[in-house]
Amino acid sequence: MDLIKKIEEHYLINWGECTEYIFNDKEPIHNLLPFFKVLKFKPNEKRNSWIYATCGMSGKDKEQGLELFILAPTENNFLINLLVAIAHYYASGNMLGLGHMVNFGCAWYENSKCDHGLISLPYLDGPELEWLETKSMNIRFLWLIPITEEELRYKKENGLEALENIFEETEFNYIDPFRDSVV
Repeated sequence: MDLIKKIEEHYLINWGECTEYIFNDKEPIHNLLPFFKVLKFKPNEKRNSWIYATCGMSGKDKEQGLELFILAPTENNFLINLLVAIAHYYASGNMLGLGHMVNFGCAWYENSKCDHGLISLPYLDGPELEWLETKSMNIRFLWLIPITEEELRYKKENGLEALENIFEETEFNYIDPFRDSVV
C-alpha cells in the first residue's frame, strides 16, 4: 500500500490534482493487484488533455515497476477499461516496456483509425515523470500513444526511433482520435 501512495504522489507532483480515483474491487485484476486503480486528471492550464493513468500496475513482485498513462481530448471511460486490461495482462506475467505495442481490440474513439498503442517515453513531461525510485523498486512511467495499423506495421519494419522521428517531423496531434496515419 505504501508503494501505491508513492505512485499517487509522483503523479500529483507532476500533474497536479487528480479528478477521480477509479477502483473496482469486483474486477479480476484485483486478484493479481489488490490495490490497483486508474487515476483521472482533467485538463488544466498546462495541458489541454485528459490523462488516464495506472496506479499499482507495478505490483510488488517485480525488480522494476511500470505504470502507463494515456492522453485524451475528452473524457472516455473506454480508456479506464483499456488500462485495466493492459495492467491485468502485465500482472499475469507478460512483458511490457518501452517500444512495445498493444492491440486495443477496437478503436479508442468511435470512427478512429487508431486501434493500437505504442508504449513510448513521456516526452511531454520528461525525466521528472519517467522515473520514481522507491525502497522496493524503481518504477518507470511511460506514455501509451494511440496509433494506426499502418503505424504499427511501420514500427515493426523500421523500428521505434524511425516511427517517433516521423511523429516529430509531422508534428502529429497525439490526442486527435480522427487523425490520419503519419505513414
